Amino acid sequence: MNKRVTIVMYHFVRDLMRSRFPEIKGLDLADFVEQIEYIRRNYRPVSIEEVIEVARSDTGDLPQNAVLLTFDDGYADHFDNVFPILVKHGIQGAFFPPAKAIVEHQVLDVNKIHFVLAAVEDKSAIVRSIFSEIEENGASYGLDRPDGYYQRLAIPNRYDTAEVVFIKRVLQMALPEELRAGIVGRLFSEYVTEDEAAFASELYMSVEQLRQMRSNGMWIGSHGYDHYWMNTLEPGDQLREIERSLAFLDMVGCDLQNWVMCYPYGGYNASLLDILGSKGCALGLATEVAVADLSIDNPLALPRIDTNDLPKRRDAGPNDWTLKVMQPAAGVGRS
Repeated sequence: MNKRVTIVMYHFVRDLMRSRFPEIKGLDLADFVEQIEYIRRNYRPVSIEEVIEVARSDTGDLPQNAVLLTFDDGYADHFDNVFPILVKHGIQGAFFPPAKAIVEHQVLDVNKIHFVLAAVEDKSAIVRSIFSEIEENGASYGLDRPDGYYQRLAIPNRYDTAEVVFIKRVLQMALPEELRAGIVGRLFSEYVTEDEAAFASELYMSVEQLRQMRSNGMWIGSHGYDHYWMNTLEPGDQLREIERSLAFLDMVGCDLQNWVMCYPYGGYNASLLDILGSKGCALGLATEVAVADLSIDNPLALPRIDTNDLPKRRDAGPNDWTLKVMQPAAGVGRS
């Protein structure tokens, strides 16, 4: 009996060198095509429905080498590049768009940060700008000294340098929301574009595209409404985030009796799990690095691996497994 499933996490999938932002952290489209070939040779792709069924059953099992492909953040990349390839090979993808980006045509702060980082070669210039903002607004918001934030947050991980981790974390969660939103907005306007609505329309899928994907066998799940670190919110705010995201899934036409939560940044806590349980959530996808085992893992906190943990070569064999046995730093998810 097998209850193990390798859940692979994707974000940007695009022809990087021909894109406007070749430095964006993503998977090159050619590498994705190669990786799908590797997966087809060495794994058995399964659907979210199969995983839900086994998670709810004491006797059900999955095929050996089961794999589930998940795609975060609702990018147009997923409709334009990923969707046709999955349909061609009869593979289901599970897609998790943050509702606000789709319905309000706003670029999420996390993506503003991504594109600022991709547009600015000298990351120390961004750090200096953030330091200046912290010093200028320190008294108004009761902030720590800039170097204090840097010492606490600038911890490199397997994806990013210390400077980049600092920029992401201080602008994603460490500063008060009002202040960090203002800083991110100014950086985005200065280095990327002043036309946010046009950029959002280019960056994210539409509701109609999500409906089309769903009608062709893809799974659409919740990635929150505002793409907040859910574990930093009070329970009442967590509940509102979940209810707003469920209203969005209803708009897309999803089955709200069997829905799946994908945690932005991988952040969750006990109060959120309680809310998800009360709302009938079937599965929750985190960012802890491991192969999921439905016989022992909490179905609302299943680990995933990153696309970079799988080979991208056509000639790779079953032993070319590159997953490193390591976990992200506490509270640090993929973003």
